[in-house]
Amino acid sequence: MNNLLNTQLVVASVIIQEARVLVTQRAQGSHLAGKWEFPGGKVEQDEDPRDALQRELREELGIDINVGDVLEVVFHRYSSKNILLLFFFASIRPHSPPPQPLEVAAFAWRTEHELAEQDFPPADTAVLSRVRSLLRQATRED
Repeated sequence: MNNLLNTQLVVASVIIQEARVLVTQRAQGSHLAGKWEFPGGKVEQDEDPRDALQRELREELGIDINVGDVLEVVFHRYSSKNILLLFFFASIRPHSPPPQPLEVAAFAWRTEHELAEQDFPPADTAVLSRVRSLLRQATRED
């Protein structure tokens, strides 16, 4: 029980467009620098997770999003901390500016096969097979 009290709540987005998913690369000097992940970040105290996700994507990529349903919930223990990671479906709003790497090293739109080539943190790998399945499905629908 003590582990849950020392757990950071984190949110991440799964944004799929044209059978590709949006991923970002962690900036140098950050925890797990250089790894690719689904865009998101830490939830601040007393902040709604959906509001946190909108804020994080505005800060990191300069985009405005609509936050949908929860796709997956993952608890992960790193050596230095525990995180509870909420993955949400999301979409970029029609009149949003295009993504740009404001607080991340890079961003990319990846296909199902390209995702397998990316280096993801352990907490994100739990949702990779599900996202790859969604991308496969999106490819068939195109």
